[in-house]
Amino acid sequence: MTDSTIAVLDIDGTLVDSNYQHALAWYRALRSAGETYPVWRLHRLIGMGGDQLPTALGGEDLEHRVGDRLREQQGKEVDALLEEMAPLPGAHDLLVAIKNRGHRLVLASSGQHRHVDVYLDKLAARDIADDWTTSADVEASKPAPDLLQVALKKLGAPPDAPSVLVGDSVWDIKAAKSAGMPAIAVRSGGFGDDELREAGAIALYDTPGDVVKALDDTPLA
Repeated sequence: MTDSTIAVLDIDGTLVDSNYQHALAWYRALRSAGETYPVWRLHRLIGMGGDQLPTALGGEDLEHRVGDRLREQQGKEVDALLEEMAPLPGAHDLLVAIKNRGHRLVLASSGQHRHVDVYLDKLAARDIADDWTTSADVEASKPAPDLLQVALKKLGAPPDAPSVLVGDSVWDIKAAKSAGMPAIAVRSGGFGDDELREAGAIALYDTPGDVVKALDDTPLA
């Protein structure tokens, strides 16, 4: 592709090792509201936006009763776990490599603004990325394609601009498919290879650093 390719990189779980902390935060938020669900079920939903997770977990009843309360408390639980989150191997190198190849770069997150600020600092990404997103930018989060569409709009790009997503969950990959965007997956989300491929991933890697090593074989060549 040309140097006009836009790389949209998921932050949570793809660049920063945060998935299991988010699952624990949801578990604690649910317990605070008198609800108990197995952590493995929560983990399976990480990568889906918080606006949709309660319904996916417990149906419209759970969302109606305590959805807003859960989201507020989950955010507070994440606050307490931020120090335990660290960039995945090669995350910063991937950002640099993409920019060095002349591509544009947007970091995509449906996380809360204060959390995204911390991730940007952990990744030393502010002077590298062209822009980034937070939950405030969209009404419907993943697996809806809105977040990826907003990422393109941030750079003034049309919906059909050459682009690629790097994500870690089936929700990332499904959102990319809905947006008409090819998707590369890293395995840090804890999903099986078959699940990621079935969702539409065109390539799978263990870490962001492995994506760097294989850039010549990706749409970001």
